[in-house]
Amino acid sequence: MNIRSLTRGDGVLIGAAVVLFIASFLDITGCDSPAAICDQVPTVNSWEVSYLGWGSFFLGIAGAALVVVSRGLPQQRKVVGLELGQVGAAFTIATAWTLLMWLFEATNAGAGLILGLIASLVLAGAAVAGPLVPALKAPLMSAPSPQTPQPYGMQPGQPGQQGVPGGYGYPGAQQQHPQYGGPQDPSQGAGQPYGAQAAAPQPQAPQQPEPQAQAPQGQPASDFTPFWFAVPVARPLYAEDGSQAPIAELAPGTWYLAVEQRGAALVAQTQDGRRGVLQDTTSIQRG
Repeated sequence: MNIRSLTRGDGVLIGAAVVLFIASFLDITGCDSPAAICDQVPTVNSWEVSYLGWGSFFLGIAGAALVVVSRGLPQQRKVVGLELGQVGAAFTIATAWTLLMWLFEATNAGAGLILGLIASLVLAGAAVAGPLVPALKAPLMSAPSPQTPQPYGMQPGQPGQQGVPGGYGYPGAQQQHPQYGGPQDPSQGAGQPYGAQAAAPQPQAPQQPEPQAQAPQGQPASDFTPFWFAVPVARPLYAEDGSQAPIAELAPGTWYLAVEQRGAALVAQTQDGRRGVLQDTTSIQRG
């Protein structure tokens, strides 16, 4: 599971589950008597009352785990026709309801019940409202700063990159100055007697600019520059042959490289080198 695909709602779920786990080890009953008497009363936590520990506290922790795992899976898994996230949300609601009933029935509720009820209410609220509230749908971890986009197919260290001298044939390569004792260019006067002038360069007829061929229809525009981007929510990546079978899923919080543009769609390359068409490019974040 990609950690950067977690949302703020998932972070609230994980935090509430941790608090619920801690509350399960606290006393479920309190004592209003003097300290001398309360010290003699044995303490009881939820795990010593098995139907409370396993039926309420553990159920809520398991529900939070199911919701978080279901949102991180590329494809939803189902149990008895229900998605894992739906089953987990039902578990958290059941935990909040049973702990609320325990608190109403308790003569003197302890810290374990009170803290457990608060954590279970937060847990159920985050499980239900996570996919609905925009503030909870935002990524939990900010995306890392993208590196300087390189032309597609160029590897680090090749000519033309910053700090790397251009090689032969590269448009931005500078002319190498001949070193002392190295081979000289005959056109610059090398090998002529002292005082002889180099032959003046012959003027050449101006070349007519060649008409630039237009890109065939369906091919990417020649002025397209690859760039990094991130998606706001998980979106499928389809095969380049036009089939509607997803080959991968782009997760929010991860940077991908756009290598080609086809109308409103983008051809994106994943971190493992796979290429596909991103049809939904709305609200993407450019690097």
